[in-house]
Amino acid sequence: MSSAAPVSVVIPTLNVAARLPACLDALAPAAVDGLVREVIVVDGGSTDMTAAIAEGFGATAIKSAPGRGGQLAAGARVARGDWLLFLHGDTVLEETWAPEARGFVEADAPGAAVFTLAFDAKGVAPKIVAAGAMARTAILKSPYGDQGLFLSRTLYNAIGGFKEMPLFEDVEIIQRIIRHGGRGALHVFKSKAVTSADRYERAGYMRQVLTNAWRLARYHAGVSPEKLAERYR
Repeated sequence: MSSAAPVSVVIPTLNVAARLPACLDALAPAAVDGLVREVIVVDGGSTDMTAAIAEGFGATAIKSAPGRGGQLAAGARVARGDWLLFLHGDTVLEETWAPEARGFVEADAPGAAVFTLAFDAKGVAPKIVAAGAMARTAILKSPYGDQGLFLSRTLYNAIGGFKEMPLFEDVEIIQRIIRHGGRGALHVFKSKAVTSADRYERAGYMRQVLTNAWRLARYHAGVSPEKLAERYR
């Protein structure tokens, strides 16, 4: 990876050994092409081969207390790129992501960008849920963390970075981005972020959607992320 490349990728992980290789594979061409400077995998205490896989791909693997917000913040602290891409370890970016991100960098675009959500499962249900997520992104400016987050280091620092929260760190940071730059500060890349549908497959799509909505409503009503996280996993 080139020290001149502008983008640092930060990936929080916890027992994602089965899915991490595909996530990292999708980043490799951008590293070769001089877009991705480094990939930082921040592991929250995996008991599988997650950390070893990260190192085998040439990523920098660091350890952190579990909690996605804290892991993301820890990765950002050691990242050296002028631009930051935050990505979940069970998410695979479509190959067109790099040209879109490069255009964003070269334009020195204000605000932040997320990707178009898709699930790695067939059928109508995952398509409907993904479409609902994109409607939520367009109308409410409230994307899921599964859609990634791409922004400049300057903006990240200006808004204070990720908070060390066990849940809804994605919602909270987007709220601050919008307050900082207005509703136009959130852009949506056409490239897909294809994420794991395991949670939806296990719980049932409708049940998981309703659970997510209920949990988010409680968060907005003032219930602490710590309390909400107790039943998250």
